Formats: sequence, C-alpha cells, structure tokens
Amino acid sequence: MRVYIPATFSMLASLKDNGVLHARNGWGFAATPQLSEFYTSGDQEEIEAIAFDDAALASIRLLAIGGEEQFPHRRVVVSADVDATGEPDMGESVVRVSGPVELKDVAALHVDVAEAEEATAKAIEQIDAADLGDEDAELAVGDAQDNYMAFYDPSELPFLIELL
Repeated sequence: MRVYIPATFSMLASLKDNGVLHARNGWGFAATPQLSEFYTSGDQEEIEAIAFDDAALASIRLLAIGGEEQFPHRRVVVSADVDATGEPDMGESVVRVSGPVELKDVAALHVDVAEAEEATAKAIEQIDAADLGDEDAELAVGDAQDNYMAFYDPSELPFLIELL
C-alpha cells in the first residue's frame, strides 16, 4: 500500500544514515477504502492527493512540537510502499504502519521549498488555534498547505541532505 508518512528534515537525515525511517508513533496516511467511501466522487489519484495533504498537515504538527534544528519551517512527507492497517476511528486516511520503513521501500521524498518557509512558519504558530476553529488560523494553515512540495527520488536522498 502507498503510505504517506509525515516527517521532518532530521527524520530524512536519519533515513539516510540508518537506512530506515520510523513513522512517528507508527502513523501514516493512505487512500484507504474508508477515505474513498467518505469522498463519494473523485478518482484514485484525487483520493491519494487527499491522503498526501493529510500527511503534509501532520508534518506541520510534527514541526510544531519543535526540536527540528536545520529546517524548522519545512514540511516533509515520505511516500513509501509498505504494509499498513487502516485506523478509521482515527480518521478516514489514517493507517498504522507495520514497522520501520526501509529505504528500499521509499517511492518518493517531498520537501517544502525555501519560498514556502514563511507560510509554514505561520502555520506552525497557528495549528492549535486552527484545530480549535479559529478562522484566521485555519486560513494560515491553508496557505501553507497550498504550497507544493518539491519531489525527490529516493536515490537523491544523500544529495538532498548535503546540499540543502
């Protein structure tokens, strides 16, 4: 199953150094049957885009926790083909990843570009207020989510870590 795993840049560095990625608390996002049922229209690609967006939003939450030193305002999503189990009680796209994700199972890496950092920084500050229904905060988070993330092939991981 294609799973979108929210991450941070330091998690990418760990993936490069150790060859494995540990999904935070084992959670990821995927185009589950429950997500397809929830959205009564849309093709598979559109459903997968929704799951990807959920992972990008979760990356903002990871950044809000703090501790990211090199790029504290860049979302990261790792796309991987791994075993996962749907967790519909947690949300239609939420899945539990069966274990550590090996580099060989990574299909793509997605990282915010430098121009997106300002919007992501605002979203990090406002994510809790957005969750509580503050409309201005929701708009700030939406602005960050509207930024496309750069795509990298897994073979580019060493260069990505060194050159950014």
